[in-house]
Amino acid sequence: MKKITNYWVLLILLVSVLLPACEGLDNNYSTNPSHRLSFSADTLSFDTVFTTIGSATREFMIYNRNSEALNMESILLAGAGSTGFRINVDGRKGDSFYDIGILPNDSMYVFVEVTIDPNGTDQPLLIQDSVLITVNGIRQQVLLEAVGQDVNLWKTGRILTRDTLLTAERPYLVYDSLVVAPRVNVEIAEGAIFYMHDKANVVVYGTLSTHGSEDAPVLFRGDRLDFILNDLLPYDRTPGQWGGVFFMAESFGNRLDHTIIRNGTTGITCLPSTTEERKLTLSNAQVTNMAGNLFSAINCDVEVVNSELSNATENVVALLGGNYRFAHSTLANYMSVYLRKDTASLGSHTLLMSNSQPEKQFAPLKARFDNCIIDGYLAPKSFQDSKTEILLDKTDGEVFEYTFNHCVLKTDVAEDDGYNKVILVPTEPSAYQMFRMTGSRLDKYMTDFRLDSVITVGVGSADPTVTVLYPVDRYGVDRLTSPNGPTIGAYEFTPKPEE
Repeated sequence: MKKITNYWVLLILLVSVLLPACEGLDNNYSTNPSHRLSFSADTLSFDTVFTTIGSATREFMIYNRNSEALNMESILLAGAGSTGFRINVDGRKGDSFYDIGILPNDSMYVFVEVTIDPNGTDQPLLIQDSVLITVNGIRQQVLLEAVGQDVNLWKTGRILTRDTLLTAERPYLVYDSLVVAPRVNVEIAEGAIFYMHDKANVVVYGTLSTHGSEDAPVLFRGDRLDFILNDLLPYDRTPGQWGGVFFMAESFGNRLDHTIIRNGTTGITCLPSTTEERKLTLSNAQVTNMAGNLFSAINCDVEVVNSELSNATENVVALLGGNYRFAHSTLANYMSVYLRKDTASLGSHTLLMSNSQPEKQFAPLKARFDNCIIDGYLAPKSFQDSKTEILLDKTDGEVFEYTFNHCVLKTDVAEDDGYNKVILVPTEPSAYQMFRMTGSRLDKYMTDFRLDSVITVGVGSADPTVTVLYPVDRYGVDRLTSPNGPTIGAYEFTPKPEE
C-alpha cells in the first residue's frame, strides 16, 4: 500500500512540474519579428533518384537559437505532395503542420523523402520543392531538390535468350540478376551504366562483350547513390554493395574493354573451365574494391592488359590452374574501408597462384606477367612475417610455371628463374609511398594508383619490347612518347598538376 501511495505522489509531482512548463510554452511565445529560426542547411539535395524508386531518407534541423520560445504558425510543403517530396515533422507525416512550438535554444528534425514519377526522357530531370516555415508572420524556407532519372528497370531478373545489344541511352537498374543464356552473344555499348541492387549478379553462360571507351566506359556498380558517412564515405566507395560477374564453365570469347566493375562482393569469377579456348580478355579495365576475392579463375585461359585490379578483403587475383597473361597492369591491395581477412589458408594476397583446385583437383598453371605492379600493404598479421604480397602455392607432380618480367613486386623472395629484371619494393608498410592516393580517411577513401613521383620505382623501367604492343595506357597517355617512360603498370607516369 505504501508503494502505491509513493507512486501517486511522484506522478502528481511530475504533472505539477510539466503543466506549468507546457502552459509557459503555450502562452509565452515571442512575438518579436526579429526572432528567426535557423537551419542546418539552406538546401537539402538528393543525389540522382531513380524514378518510381523511393529515395533514402534525409533530414535537416530547425534551430531556435533565441532565448524565448517560438510558435511555428505553419510548416508547409510548398508543392503539397505534387512533386513527390514527403516530409515528417516532429514524428508526424503530412504536407502541412500548424502551431508547433519550439523551446528556446532547442532544435527539431524534419525528415524528407522523395519518389519521382517517370519523366519520359533519357536525360536526368531536376525536381524542386521547398519547406516553408512561418514564425510571427515571417516566412523562411529550405529548398528541396532531387534529380530524377528514368531507368531500364529489371526487377524480377532478366535472362537474355537472343543476341542483344544493350545501348546506353538510359541506365539499367538490376534488382535480381542479369543472365546471358548459353550460345547467346550480348554486347554492351560504350557509356552504358548498370546499377546493381544488393546481391544482384551478372551471370554469363554465353558470351559478353563490352565496348567502352576512355571517355565513356561501361560501368557496373551498386545502386546506392547516397552516403554512409555524410560528405566522407559514399556507398559507391564501400565494398559489398552487390554480387559480381560470373563467367560459367561453358562461356568463352568474352571481352571487357574500358569497363569499370566496382564495389561488389566477388568482382570477376571465371568458373572451372578449359584452357583450350580463350575465356576472357580484359583490357583497359578497372576492377576494384571488393568484399571477397576480386578476380579469380580456375583452369581458364585469360589475358589482362592495361588494367587495374585493386583492393579486396581477400585475394585481389587468385589463379588456380590455367594459362594467364598479364601485361602493363597494376595489381594492388590497399583496402581501407574493411579489414583484409587474416587467415592461415589462401586468405588475402595481392596475387595467389596455385596448381591445385578445390576438392584436391590439380591442373597445370602457366602465368606470365610483363611490366606489371604487384603491391599491397601487408595488412594481415599472418602474412607480415612472410614479407610478401605474392603466394605461390605449388603442388609437386603438376606443372607450375611463372614469369615476372620487368615487374615491381612487394616480396622479399625473388631469386629463382621465374624473375627477370624485377624491382622489389620495401616490405615495411610505412617505408615507401608508391601511389598517389591509397584510400586513407584523409583522402576520403579514394584511391589513385598512378605512381607518385618521377623518382618512384617503376617509372622508366618497363620492358620496351612489351610496351610497343600496348603503346597507350588506360587513360590514353602515350607510353612511347612519354619523356619519363615507359612506366611499369597500368598507368604511364605523368607529373601531378602542381609539378
